[in-house]
Amino acid sequence: MIEDGSPDPLGAHWDGEGINFAVFSSRSEGVELCLFDTGLSETSRHWLPARTGDIWHGYLPGRTVGQHYGYRVHGRYDPPQGLRFNPAKLLLDPYARALAGDFRWTPEVYDFTPGDPGWRIDERDSAPFVPKCRVV
Repeated sequence: MIEDGSPDPLGAHWDGEGINFAVFSSRSEGVELCLFDTGLSETSRHWLPARTGDIWHGYLPGRTVGQHYGYRVHGRYDPPQGLRFNPAKLLLDPYARALAGDFRWTPEVYDFTPGDPGWRIDERDSAPFVPKCRVV
């Protein structure tokens, strides 16, 4: 069960009993924390339950160093207005201190359909093709 946690410090930090996750996103409507096993397969998703200002945060007790994770950020998809939220795309934590896995250029990593002048959103999951963050 995820708890509210703390907005500070940013990133994923293990405190000896669990991991606090905190990420900045001023225009999103919600942030999902995605957890992965050591084989980099997704095992669970948790909505970050708290927001302090523009920081989304949550705390997972019982998790430890080595946990792999990423974020799916929800919000409006309106590219002409600079809004490109697409929860089908796994995002790296900009505050991560370690990564695991490789990036592969595949159509699934684009948030739109290349060549489509209408900016149609691409809803294919990018997670199998991108690195994951790792708690250190």
